[in-house]
Amino acid sequence: MRRYKRTLAAFALAATVVTGTAGWASGSAQRPVTGPPPGTGQWLGDRTLGRALPDPERAGPEDVSAFFRSLSEEQRRYLVRRHPLVTGNLDGVPVALRYRANALAVRGTAFERLAAPGRRILAFDPRGRGQVAEVYGDLERARRVAVVVPGSDIDATTFDRADDPYGTPAGMAASLRTAVGDDRTAVIAWAGYTTPVGLGADAATGALAEAGADRLARFTQGLRAVGAPGPSLFCHSYGSVVCGLAAAGVNASDIVVLGSPGMRAGSAAELNAGARVWAAKSPSDWISKVPHVEFLGLGHGADPADPAFGARRIPAERAHGHTGYFAPGTDSLRAFAAIARGDVR
Repeated sequence: MRRYKRTLAAFALAATVVTGTAGWASGSAQRPVTGPPPGTGQWLGDRTLGRALPDPERAGPEDVSAFFRSLSEEQRRYLVRRHPLVTGNLDGVPVALRYRANALAVRGTAFERLAAPGRRILAFDPRGRGQVAEVYGDLERARRVAVVVPGSDIDATTFDRADDPYGTPAGMAASLRTAVGDDRTAVIAWAGYTTPVGLGADAATGALAEAGADRLARFTQGLRAVGAPGPSLFCHSYGSVVCGLAAAGVNASDIVVLGSPGMRAGSAAELNAGARVWAAKSPSDWISKVPHVEFLGLGHGADPADPAFGARRIPAERAHGHTGYFAPGTDSLRAFAAIARGDVR
């Protein structure tokens, strides 16, 4: 009988997505941005340094890191000036160089606000709707690193919008960094994948999450290549689907999901993460109305906040709605900060 009910729920989910009824908004189908950074062709053809530059599509972050360690400061400056989009997006490039390259790359674009003094842009890709990663704190000296992975409707335009600030990656990361309250922890807002728009088929399926998981895994490998510690991941909404699919490859200490529609796994153990898995869900979050099933590619599976999933539960009674988990004064933010600091055993 239970299996029969779950099958009916799956059919209901499919009907919801296809027809746009029962409160689901119609979504716009998205094509994920994948592959090497813009400008890769010019980069590969550049022989100014007297040797080939690492192939952004084939060279791993450790290889990229080793290559940049072999360069003089003058050679590094040349690559920043000549190839800012590649240098700024190439995992394994030293952090300070990526900041400098992306400050150049965003100038003259629709996203020029990202070049404001004091901003540390670790990645910027203008393709599609735009992708961004920004650092809060001192990543080069940090003993702990937290990465915020957002859900639907996030891109370079909505990355740091003023309305609903705690529903944006920039707002989440800034709030977490303030709550952590020490200089040993850096927080990264990572909007580095193509997110669904609205709550249509893209949000109910895993295609965008699969592409995002590959990018997230490579991003965290790039952090490790430049000496950063294994991160704790804070994954909101559809971002928790990305984190679930990436779990085995991110070398995370903790994976925290909030407002999750599922992680494409039946349990925390199935993630093969080697990390502690945590889950938070507010009583007022509309995500509770989404069927936690997976059928014919629709839906994202078990509810991580269900005790049967096996995740550690994070209190979220004071979080309001779907985007209130990082709001100051909430029990969820207090717990997030303790995890990010490494205070929880």
